[in-house]
Amino acid sequence: MSAPSAPLPSYVDPTVYPQTLHLAAENIFLELTYHPLSPPAYLAHTRSPLAGANVLFLGTTRNSFNDQPVARLAYTSYAPLALRTLAQIARAAVAQHGLCGLSIAHRLGEVPVGEESIAIAVSAPHRAAAWRAGEQVLEECKRRVEIWKREEFVGQPPGVGEWRANRDTDASGENVL
Repeated sequence: MSAPSAPLPSYVDPTVYPQTLHLAAENIFLELTYHPLSPPAYLAHTRSPLAGANVLFLGTTRNSFNDQPVARLAYTSYAPLALRTLAQIARAAVAQHGLCGLSIAHRLGEVPVGEESIAIAVSAPHRAAAWRAGEQVLEECKRRVEIWKREEFVGQPPGVGEWRANRDTDASGENVL
Protein backbone atom coordinates (compact mmCIF):
# COMPACT_ATOMS: atom_id res chain seq x y z
CA MET A 1 0.00 0.00 0.00
CA SER A 2 1.44 3.37 -0.96
CA ALA A 3 1.40 6.45 1.21
CA PRO A 4 -1.25 9.03 0.34
CA SER A 5 0.11 11.66 -1.98
CA ALA A 6 0.04 15.32 -1.10
CA PRO A 7 -2.40 17.44 -3.07
CA LEU A 8 -0.99 19.29 -6.06
CA PRO A 9 -0.22 22.97 -5.56
CA SER A 10 -3.06 24.90 -7.19
CA TYR A 11 -0.83 26.44 -9.87
CA VAL A 12 -0.05 22.96 -11.34
CA ASP A 13 -3.46 21.38 -10.73
CA PRO A 14 -5.23 21.17 -14.12
CA THR A 15 -8.64 21.00 -12.40
CA VAL A 16 -8.42 24.68 -11.36
CA TYR A 17 -7.93 25.88 -14.95
CA PRO A 18 -8.52 27.79 -17.07
CA GLN A 19 -7.26 30.74 -15.08
CA THR A 20 -8.24 34.03 -16.65
CA LEU A 21 -7.83 37.73 -16.07
CA HIS A 22 -10.24 40.07 -17.83
CA LEU A 23 -9.34 43.74 -17.62
CA ALA A 24 -12.60 44.99 -19.10
CA ALA A 25 -11.83 48.72 -18.89
CA GLU A 26 -8.74 48.16 -21.09
CA ASN A 27 -10.32 45.43 -23.27
CA ILE A 28 -7.59 42.96 -22.25
CA PHE A 29 -8.27 39.24 -21.84
CA LEU A 30 -5.63 36.80 -20.53
CA GLU A 31 -5.90 33.04 -20.15
CA LEU A 32 -3.80 30.09 -19.04
CA THR A 33 -5.41 26.74 -19.80
CA TYR A 34 -4.75 23.01 -20.09
CA HIS A 35 -7.36 22.79 -22.87
CA PRO A 36 -6.92 23.41 -26.61
CA LEU A 37 -6.94 27.12 -27.40
CA SER A 38 -9.98 28.82 -28.94
CA PRO A 39 -8.78 31.44 -31.48
CA PRO A 40 -12.31 32.70 -32.37
CA ALA A 41 -12.98 33.41 -28.68
CA TYR A 42 -9.77 35.44 -28.35
CA LEU A 43 -10.61 37.48 -31.46
CA ALA A 44 -14.10 38.07 -30.06
CA HIS A 45 -12.57 39.48 -26.86
CA THR A 46 -10.63 42.10 -28.84
CA ARG A 47 -13.35 43.29 -31.23
CA SER A 48 -14.12 46.97 -31.19
CA PRO A 49 -16.03 49.33 -33.47
CA LEU A 50 -12.91 51.52 -33.37
CA ALA A 51 -10.71 48.77 -34.87
CA GLY A 52 -9.90 48.63 -38.56
CA ALA A 53 -7.42 45.79 -38.03
CA ASN A 54 -7.65 42.49 -36.18
CA VAL A 55 -4.53 40.36 -36.10
CA LEU A 56 -4.30 36.80 -34.76
CA PHE A 57 -1.04 34.95 -34.13
CA LEU A 58 -1.01 31.23 -33.30
CA GLY A 59 2.21 29.62 -32.09
CA THR A 60 1.99 25.96 -33.10
CA THR A 61 4.01 22.89 -32.10
CA ARG A 62 6.12 21.89 -35.08
CA ASN A 63 7.34 18.37 -35.73
CA SER A 64 11.09 18.96 -35.44
CA PHE A 65 13.73 20.97 -33.61
CA ASN A 66 17.37 21.00 -34.74
CA ASP A 67 16.64 18.02 -37.03
CA GLN A 68 15.20 15.95 -34.16
CA PRO A 69 11.59 14.72 -34.50
CA VAL A 70 9.41 16.32 -31.82
CA ALA A 71 6.61 14.24 -30.28
CA ARG A 72 5.07 17.03 -28.20
CA LEU A 73 5.79 20.06 -26.07
CA ALA A 74 4.86 20.31 -22.41
CA TYR A 75 4.45 23.63 -20.61
CA THR A 76 4.32 24.47 -16.94
CA SER A 77 3.84 27.76 -15.19
CA TYR A 78 3.48 29.55 -11.92
CA ALA A 79 0.09 30.98 -12.92
CA PRO A 80 -0.30 33.81 -10.38
CA LEU A 81 2.98 35.38 -11.43
CA ALA A 82 2.52 34.55 -15.14
CA LEU A 83 -0.88 36.29 -15.23
CA ARG A 84 0.61 39.35 -13.53
CA THR A 85 3.45 39.47 -16.07
CA LEU A 86 1.02 38.98 -18.97
CA ALA A 87 -1.03 41.91 -17.64
CA GLN A 88 2.08 44.13 -17.56
CA ILE A 89 2.95 43.17 -21.13
CA ALA A 90 -0.62 43.71 -22.33
CA ARG A 91 -1.03 47.10 -20.66
CA ALA A 92 2.29 48.32 -22.07
CA ALA A 93 1.35 47.21 -25.60
CA VAL A 94 -2.11 48.82 -25.41
CA ALA A 95 -0.57 52.10 -24.26
CA GLN A 96 2.33 52.09 -26.73
CA HIS A 97 0.37 51.09 -29.83
CA GLY A 98 -3.04 52.61 -29.09
CA LEU A 99 -4.75 49.23 -29.24
CA CYS A 100 -8.50 48.75 -29.07
CA GLY A 101 -8.15 45.28 -27.55
CA LEU A 102 -5.64 42.55 -26.75
CA SER A 103 -5.98 38.91 -25.83
CA ILE A 104 -3.18 36.53 -24.84
CA ALA A 105 -3.80 32.85 -24.15
CA HIS A 106 -1.19 30.20 -23.37
CA ARG A 107 -1.72 26.49 -23.13
CA LEU A 108 -0.17 24.45 -20.34
CA GLY A 109 0.47 20.73 -20.10
CA GLU A 110 1.10 18.61 -23.19
CA VAL A 111 0.68 20.25 -26.59
CA PRO A 112 0.88 17.74 -29.47
CA VAL A 113 2.42 18.51 -32.85
CA GLY A 114 0.07 20.66 -34.92
CA GLU A 115 -1.72 22.22 -31.95
CA GLU A 116 -1.37 25.79 -30.67
CA SER A 117 0.48 26.69 -27.49
CA ILE A 118 -0.06 30.47 -27.65
CA ALA A 119 -2.66 32.74 -29.20
CA ILE A 120 -2.33 36.51 -29.40
CA ALA A 121 -5.22 38.56 -30.78
CA VAL A 122 -4.80 42.29 -31.33
CA SER A 123 -7.17 44.96 -32.56
CA ALA A 124 -6.13 48.47 -33.52
CA PRO A 125 -7.45 51.35 -35.60
CA HIS A 126 -4.87 50.57 -38.31
CA ARG A 127 -3.00 47.43 -39.43
CA ALA A 128 0.56 48.68 -38.89
CA ALA A 129 -0.01 49.14 -35.16
CA ALA A 130 -1.74 45.76 -34.90
CA TRP A 131 1.11 43.90 -36.67
CA ARG A 132 3.81 45.63 -34.61
CA ALA A 133 1.97 45.11 -31.34
CA GLY A 134 1.38 41.40 -32.02
CA GLU A 135 5.08 40.79 -32.69
CA GLN A 136 6.14 42.83 -29.67
CA VAL A 137 3.72 41.03 -27.37
CA LEU A 138 4.94 37.63 -28.56
CA GLU A 139 8.60 38.51 -28.04
CA GLU A 140 7.89 39.97 -24.59
CA CYS A 141 5.93 36.86 -23.62
CA LYS A 142 8.82 34.64 -24.71
CA ARG A 143 11.30 36.83 -22.86
CA ARG A 144 9.46 37.47 -19.60
CA VAL A 145 6.47 35.27 -18.78
CA GLU A 146 6.91 32.57 -16.14
CA ILE A 147 6.06 29.68 -18.47
CA TRP A 148 8.58 26.90 -19.09
CA LYS A 149 8.70 24.48 -22.02
CA ARG A 150 9.90 20.88 -22.26
CA GLU A 151 10.45 19.43 -25.73
CA GLU A 152 9.79 15.71 -25.91
CA PHE A 153 11.31 13.89 -28.87
CA VAL A 154 10.06 10.83 -30.76
CA GLY A 155 11.50 7.65 -29.21
CA GLN A 156 11.86 9.08 -25.70
CA PRO A 157 9.61 7.88 -22.89
CA PRO A 158 6.75 10.29 -22.09
CA GLY A 159 7.84 12.94 -19.58
CA VAL A 160 11.47 12.82 -20.69
CA GLY A 161 12.74 15.73 -22.72
CA GLU A 162 14.75 18.94 -22.80
CA TRP A 163 13.67 21.99 -20.83
CA ARG A 164 14.04 25.18 -22.81
CA ALA A 165 13.65 28.83 -22.04
CA ASN A 166 11.39 30.47 -24.61
CA ARG A 167 14.12 33.03 -25.19
CA ASP A 168 16.56 30.37 -26.48
CA THR A 169 15.69 31.41 -30.06
CA ASP A 170 14.88 34.67 -31.82
CA ALA A 171 11.86 35.44 -34.03
CA SER A 172 13.51 33.58 -36.95
CA GLY A 173 14.21 30.49 -34.84
CA GLU A 174 17.96 31.15 -34.61
CA ASN A 175 19.70 30.18 -31.35
CA VAL A 176 20.53 33.14 -29.12
CA LEU A 177 22.13 31.30 -26.18
